[in-house]
Amino acid sequence: MTLAAEVAGLAPGRAVATPQERVRAVTGLEPTRVFDHEQIRAGVRLVLGGLGLDPEDPRFAGTPDRVARMFDEVCAGLLVDPADVLDVVFEEHHDELVLIRDIPFSSLCEHHLVPFVGRAHVGYIPNVAGHVTGLSKLARLVDVVAKQPSLQERITSVVADTLEKALQPRGVLVVIEAEHFCMTMRGVRKPGAMTVTSAVRGTMRDDPRTRAEAMSLALDHGGSRL
Repeated sequence: MTLAAEVAGLAPGRAVATPQERVRAVTGLEPTRVFDHEQIRAGVRLVLGGLGLDPEDPRFAGTPDRVARMFDEVCAGLLVDPADVLDVVFEEHHDELVLIRDIPFSSLCEHHLVPFVGRAHVGYIPNVAGHVTGLSKLARLVDVVAKQPSLQERITSVVADTLEKALQPRGVLVVIEAEHFCMTMRGVRKPGAMTVTSAVRGTMRDDPRTRAEAMSLALDHGGSRL
């Protein structure tokens, strides 16, 4: 299977995925609607024209359609409810910290529609009933929340709030480190500059020692790795 096919979740021999397949491959969820590809294609043609480029030039013949299909993947989170990711909860009677760190993600800056990429560290302390969810669900939650035009601060808060509502844990910690291409490619042009945001809930917010321990575990990875 080619890398492109693997990313799209397709079997060998499948040349083009449907919009639903592309969203499902990214989110693991069934979309309730699809994007208006015709409107996106028309918009791309306008942008090309605004740049002084000829949309009819053979170089750009497939560009509007490729961009429309790209948005199925990079904005797939707009088409699903992140709460649906955490639809399975187990009672494991585990009452200590559960933490996944270095979850890679990508998103689009809502101000410039250019990417920002980084890693998320997501942890929680289960409630007294020991309610936990699958580890892959935490990674999937980050993907779903990030796959849309957004801000890093909002992604951090939404992941924390969704996890808190679904599991009702005693505490939640979400830390995100990311490089923003709107700072790398334009403006101040500072490649490598990292933005760090955090959201803490419950005992992670109220107990300084618990928060410090969780933060130390989340960020103890020898520096940022993109």
